[in-house]
Amino acid sequence: MTLVNRHGTATPLPELRADGLLLRPWDPESETDVEAWLRGRTDPEFTRWNTPLRFTADRDTARDQLRAAVQNAAEGAAAPYCVADPRTRQPLGHIGVNVINRVMNTARVGYWVLPEARGHGIATRALAVTARWVFTDLGLHRLELDHAVGHDASCRIAERCGFRYEGTLRGAMWEAGRHDAYRDMHLHARLAGDPDPGPVARR
Repeated sequence: MTLVNRHGTATPLPELRADGLLLRPWDPESETDVEAWLRGRTDPEFTRWNTPLRFTADRDTARDQLRAAVQNAAEGAAAPYCVADPRTRQPLGHIGVNVINRVMNTARVGYWVLPEARGHGIATRALAVTARWVFTDLGLHRLELDHAVGHDASCRIAERCGFRYEGTLRGAMWEAGRHDAYRDMHLHARLAGDPDPGPVARR
């Protein structure tokens, strides 16, 4: 999997290691990765707070979505990472840098964690590692994080990682499981010049 860097050069999407986690590219040909993607995207907690453009119905759609993620990285539009155990490389969740805009040097970040891996600060640690990489290696200026109003856990994760709350966007995301109704979302963001919060708690 490749990514177009700040100089417009296609480079392999690097593995990131920090704070007891491995962030590695997803592999669409890995049955383990396909199964993890399917379980993560169909988990009730994910579907409660997220309504993707394309739903994940089965293993075939999961594999197609991972292949599309590889293509988006190759085109410089996104950096999708499997959050994994550093010893076994088994998936724990996902974090993706999306909608990379090289004109404005901005992007959005989103994440989810598999049910069995929750409660260990994985999303917080993965976000901290990813944000540092975005501002250093990718050279972006602004990284946004948004979530449905009421998703208090995401608010806390954002704040721990230095993403300031910037306001409520009205009717800015779909209702759970629907593409014909809308709900409000909170917008958080961090700039390259903002203080790095340093080590984050494992919670």
